[in-house]
Amino acid sequence: MSQNTTRLALPFIMASQAQKHITHNEALRLLDGIVQLSVLDKDTISPPGSPVDGSAYIVPANAAGAWSGWDGDVAFRADGAWLRLGAAEGWRAYVSDEGAVYLRTATGWEPMLRAQQVQVARGPLGSGTGMGVLEQTLSGLSGTSVDSSIQIPDRSILLGVSTRTATTVTGATSYDCGIVGETDKFGGALGVAAGSTNVGVIGPQAFYADTRIVLTANGGAFTGGVVRIAIHYLMLGAAL
Repeated sequence: MSQNTTRLALPFIMASQAQKHITHNEALRLLDGIVQLSVLDKDTISPPGSPVDGSAYIVPANAAGAWSGWDGDVAFRADGAWLRLGAAEGWRAYVSDEGAVYLRTATGWEPMLRAQQVQVARGPLGSGTGMGVLEQTLSGLSGTSVDSSIQIPDRSILLGVSTRTATTVTGATSYDCGIVGETDKFGGALGVAAGSTNVGVIGPQAFYADTRIVLTANGGAFTGGVVRIAIHYLMLGAAL
């Protein structure tokens, strides 16, 4: 008889085994890492310096340190040590720094529809079409330009970017909303007064890399204010 379960490799309590609680607790520890799998990041090559118990990472290729040789698996921190969770085809994980769900396939981890999306159509083989909105409040504006942390998703079709000046912008007479190289792509000379809005609709455009939004000050540098931005997009998902 095998000493572990077939799919998740959880340890069995064997007949006449002493200290059964050790085996039982080990199985619970593994389940705690695998069930409702959520990881902090999938691009961190080396274990962080001060990890917190309960944190998890998808290990990328060529990982170093304690994660060496764990490529494609999940590193889970428990009881002050790293556990290797062998990721099998079909596993799903929420990657919190991207706000995205990834699927483990035969070739690696592939992005599924993002958490901010609503799936509007799905084919019998698992392909899908989603509509999504990513939002961010940019507060304490400072300097000549401000970049968003949210990004237009790679391989999405962008419909536009909307803005609302939530708190009066100071230091600048107006501002532009765009991307690097096209600073007013979604609107130029936008209002600095609280309540000003703009819906920067564009002809639907495909993006082939994650792309940040840039607010650029006109007539002087930003010295304060709050602007809310929203990225409106479509996303296609390949068959599973």
